[in-house]
Amino acid sequence: MNGAAALRGTWATVPLILGATILAGTAIGETRLPFLTVWNTLANHLWDAGHSVDRIDAGIVWSYRLPRAIVAAACGAGLALTGVVLQALLRNPLADPYLMGLSAGASTGAVLVTVAGFGAGAVSMSLGALAGAIAAFLAVVALAHAVQGGAGGGRGTQAAAAIILAGIAGSQMFNALTAFTIARSANAEQARGLMFWLMGNLSGVRWDDVAPCVAVTLIGTALCLWHRRGLDAFTFGADSAAALGVEVRKLRGLLITVTALMVGVLVSKVGAIGFVGLVVPHAMRFLVGTRHQRLVPASALAGAVFLVVADVIARIIVPGQVLPIGVITALVGAPAFALILIRGARR
Repeated sequence: MNGAAALRGTWATVPLILGATILAGTAIGETRLPFLTVWNTLANHLWDAGHSVDRIDAGIVWSYRLPRAIVAAACGAGLALTGVVLQALLRNPLADPYLMGLSAGASTGAVLVTVAGFGAGAVSMSLGALAGAIAAFLAVVALAHAVQGGAGGGRGTQAAAAIILAGIAGSQMFNALTAFTIARSANAEQARGLMFWLMGNLSGVRWDDVAPCVAVTLIGTALCLWHRRGLDAFTFGADSAAALGVEVRKLRGLLITVTALMVGVLVSKVGAIGFVGLVVPHAMRFLVGTRHQRLVPASALAGAVFLVVADVIARIIVPGQVLPIGVITALVGAPAFALILIRGARR
């Protein structure tokens, strides 16, 4: 009963915090707009309030900043959840879709579809990104198993090192495939846009991108909450999870598929944004503990807030220029990654 009450209490604060964050992401940007202008624009579109607002300002707020803030929140929540799932299933605190090569694979799949014409127009960018993410994960897992077998084990530090090294190798391989595809098939203008997109870019986000990003994140959140006890069991190992009645292969396959789906859809919309799935779950474990009934909603909310704030910083830190959002997340995530490595080595 206490756990259910805590979960309801956590979810009760989510709309307030998330709404305030999205409103802030809509109000703050390259062009300074009075908060009253932002509020009147939202009121006009949501409630037909009839306030007098300059058409250019209204277009900036409604057609550019608001969908960008919503997609940033959805992507932050989704990427944080993928980190939670991968770290639980692999029992590895360094597991993350960026470090594991899923983001790189999704980028390769998306570029193959959009630039190289893979699928002859019958395959969407999101589907290509999903296929690339799954292919990357399978390649990383196969390489990790080979490394662990050759090392004569696979427990503890060896297993953690193997999966991370395999992820780094997989990321480099798929990044190389992406670069080769761009150099081979894209013109100069396409190559410039794609290289900016690959670093994480929300500038091209519009209302059409909101529905798939929000939908895949809500589905992922619901499934993670539904299987929260299974995720708790996986933190003690697959054998322990099986002993507790968890259908290990079925649940692992489902959660990996959902993770790949989230990564594929989100990367196809905003590019590869690194370190969100690494930093946010660790911070939330420190604040709310390791039980997934709290960790899942807390990580989703914190990931949404983190990426909206990072996007605001990317838009205002250099006057007159918008940085790729991946630059901001890397500036935060790289030191955090180093701290996690040092902490793990001391343990």
